[in-house]
Amino acid sequence: MSSKLIPLSVSAALMGGTALADAPSVAVDIAPVHSLVARVMQGVGTPNLIVQPGASPHEYSLRPSEAAALQDADLVFWMGDDLTPWMADAVETLASGAAVTSLLEADGTTLLDFRESALFEAHDHGAHDDDHDDHAEDEKHDDHDHAEADGHDDHEHEEHAEADGHDHDDHDDHDHEEHADHHGHDHGEHDPHAWLSLENAGTWMNVIAAQLSAADPDNAGAYYANATAAREEFAALAEEIKATLDPVRGGSFIVFHDAYQYFESNFDFPASGAISLSDASDPSPARIAEIQGRIREEGIDCVLAEPQFNPGLIETVLEGTDASTGVIDPLGAELEVGPALYPQLLRNMAKTLADCL
Repeated sequence: MSSKLIPLSVSAALMGGTALADAPSVAVDIAPVHSLVARVMQGVGTPNLIVQPGASPHEYSLRPSEAAALQDADLVFWMGDDLTPWMADAVETLASGAAVTSLLEADGTTLLDFRESALFEAHDHGAHDDDHDDHAEDEKHDDHDHAEADGHDDHEHEEHAEADGHDHDDHDDHDHEEHADHHGHDHGEHDPHAWLSLENAGTWMNVIAAQLSAADPDNAGAYYANATAAREEFAALAEEIKATLDPVRGGSFIVFHDAYQYFESNFDFPASGAISLSDASDPSPARIAEIQGRIREEGIDCVLAEPQFNPGLIETVLEGTDASTGVIDPLGAELEVGPALYPQLLRNMAKTLADCL
């Protein structure tokens, strides 16, 4: 096969013909990552999506067809169990013969710490890339600002622990026991929503191309050509998003759950707080009160809902305020699954922010 990037029209025709016959069987966890893999495979084959659009990846029950896709997979690409802890056993048991790539563990991935508090303050920070020191020295993210948690007293931490039901590394033994009893699992040290960094996505294109090429060397040229073209497209998209956000820089916004700090860091556009933690666990009354207080006291411009979660909480925090609202979607629930989903997802996020502010 030619190493040149194949146009979408030609790619679609090939997907209905013999090109798919020799392609490896690939399973991917969420739609944005599926889009990245589909972009690298464009003109060669189509990956299978496990978590269907519109569903939260934090909790999900596999359908028989999705279990079969894992069982038949030659390769599996997923964020890792920090995002989808329920999927770890399925990957291990159903895809035991597949080459499995956790993108959160891939070399060159920039990782940010899981944030605990409801309210964020901007600070200078480095990329928390504990397992990838060489990358951390090379990447230019290190001087970006991102929101870090405000300190809270012990009483507030206990309330958070009771509400979110997940282990946090800096909690005491009693908190850990409460969390383990409640849900039987914990979140990881790092925020798993790393696909919302265009720079991470660019890094992963080569990781994906390398894994596909190892399994399918006959099409290695196509995989690497697609990855290179995608990285160029991402560079142009980054400039487009900056242009969308520049007119509203300085605007303040609250998000439904703390899923956006990679986007915030990538584009130097920090949120003021999050109603729910990064793992989307239910917020405590104390956390909601903190958010309401910030909206009223600081005149927050915008509170963003998400299609996957309860809109009633947004109505609660907006009560008695003049803040605008919008719906932001980190997963592309309403977008067509495929190579075009990922860039459109980020484009839509930027537009939602700009329109709300």
